[in-house]
Amino acid sequence: MMHESPIKRRPSRRIYVGNVPIGDGAPIAVQSMTNTETTDVAATVAQVNAIAAAGADIVRVSVPTMDAAEAFKKIKQQCSVPLVADIHFDYRIALKVAEYGVDCLRINPGNIGNEQRIRSVVDAARDKNIPIRIGVNGGSLEKDLQEKYGEPNPQALFESAMRHVDILDRLNFQDFKVSVKASDVFLAVESYRLLAKQIEQPLHLGITEAGGLRSGSVKSAIGLGMLLAEGIGDTLRVSLAANPVEEIKVGFDILKSLRIRSRGINFIACPSCSRQEFDVISTVNELEERLEDVTTAMDVSIIGCVVNGPGEALISHVGLAGAKNKSGLYVNGERQKERLDNNDLVDQLEARIRAKVKQLQAEQIPVKPL
Repeated sequence: MMHESPIKRRPSRRIYVGNVPIGDGAPIAVQSMTNTETTDVAATVAQVNAIAAAGADIVRVSVPTMDAAEAFKKIKQQCSVPLVADIHFDYRIALKVAEYGVDCLRINPGNIGNEQRIRSVVDAARDKNIPIRIGVNGGSLEKDLQEKYGEPNPQALFESAMRHVDILDRLNFQDFKVSVKASDVFLAVESYRLLAKQIEQPLHLGITEAGGLRSGSVKSAIGLGMLLAEGIGDTLRVSLAANPVEEIKVGFDILKSLRIRSRGINFIACPSCSRQEFDVISTVNELEERLEDVTTAMDVSIIGCVVNGPGEALISHVGLAGAKNKSGLYVNGERQKERLDNNDLVDQLEARIRAKVKQLQAEQIPVKPL
């Protein structure tokens, strides 16, 4: 039941994206990005709010044109979650959204332009107290770095990032975070490792263009998991060719698996075999769907037989160990006299899990890790 993570996080500076603290031991922020047309204000607001409802701390919005910048102003007025404006090519768009209350500016060193343009963006950010993300991407490195290295490699991504870190240092601007994303796990991981040794700013993690829901989730879990296990990372995005809400779910699942940050129910369930006394798979799937609204962190184990069921239940807030006709119920690791009818498990378990949620909330038990 919710143990401390053994991971020692990398020390970093503290910045704020809106009211969300980033770095210096703050909870690792989970974010996503809209995929609507930004000029469609209603659709974008609806998606931002859906992403926020799923638990996102921060939402990024692409702002490719001045028309999109005007739309962003309206979007910002209708959303409470901090918004990051994603800026490429035209630095003047960054200046415009800075006037409209953006919470963070993401600029791409590969296409934002020369140092004078960056200075203009920094001046606007400083004036409005807006942090910046230097967002390096293996697919859009500066031309001279492409020519120098031939293809993206860790040193190329690191060099791109450090060029702009040095520019911001010269401009005495420290309110920034950095990312060095790539679609290849090893390329991204090694790039982040190089950067983590060199700077003290917070790092935003991501495996860019990771793929669809299944393959992208796996690739992100491996890449981000490697870095997070080393204590690297202060905020993250799981990039999926899928509904952005799924990115938030996967992001929290990664953090939950490493005991870094918990949100909602951690289901412990067996893959099932011929020993199962009830349909484990359908039971777990339906419970996950029904209990998506639960944000209280807790462990629920659902095991189909008595081989591992009692053992897992001992370390769960609510546990079920399969048995013939009626299965054993555990609460806080203690076996209950009550047994649950295997023909009506989902309704019974949902009721008992929700009762436990209410108890935890009433007791205001602090759950660690955050």
